[in-house]
Amino acid sequence: MESSSKTTAIVVSLIAGLLVGGGTGWAIANMNKTNSKTSMSSSSMQNDADGVTVGGAKMVKDKDIVDNAVNAKNVTTVVSLVKLASLVDTLKSEGPFTVFAPNNDAFAKLPSETVASLQKPENVETLKKILTYHVVAGTYTSADLKVMAQKGESLTTVQGEMLTPVLKDGMVHLMDAKNNDVMIETSDVISSNGVTHVIKSVLMPAN
Repeated sequence: MESSSKTTAIVVSLIAGLLVGGGTGWAIANMNKTNSKTSMSSSSMQNDADGVTVGGAKMVKDKDIVDNAVNAKNVTTVVSLVKLASLVDTLKSEGPFTVFAPNNDAFAKLPSETVASLQKPENVETLKKILTYHVVAGTYTSADLKVMAQKGESLTTVQGEMLTPVLKDGMVHLMDAKNNDVMIETSDVISSNGVTHVIKSVLMPAN
């Protein structure tokens, strides 16, 4: 794993990139060129060959995270919010990224007024904060997350707060900053610039 100082530098670079708007994708892509830790597991290699079906659509390795996601019927809400928050170019950049993408049912669990509020122009920064809490620099497959859970290690998100992989009945779950237990619905969706795990609840940062 990277040293704490390198992790801090990565997070600072990512957040700085998000704040400059149009330069976001460039900033993150170039930062990640210095990050040589892109792990590959047997499960990810299998998905490279065969692809994964998400929301009725085949996800393929030669498309980026966004181009794969727009074809999946079960993640249309998060895709629309990513567009609203102007994060499309970021997630289409070189990366690599690990994205924990809530399915539509995850957003349906939230109060409707909460989702409506996040879509207001005056709340775009709050929306960005929540969405970037679902993104981690680097590629972390389910095999990597399992090892981290066994070691008691955590992930630093682009937003800056932590996510902690945990094992329950042999399956990897995520604990967010508010100690919510979030299940993974579909893991190891390999794209050209990273990996996506579809999750069953929205991850919530502490602040």
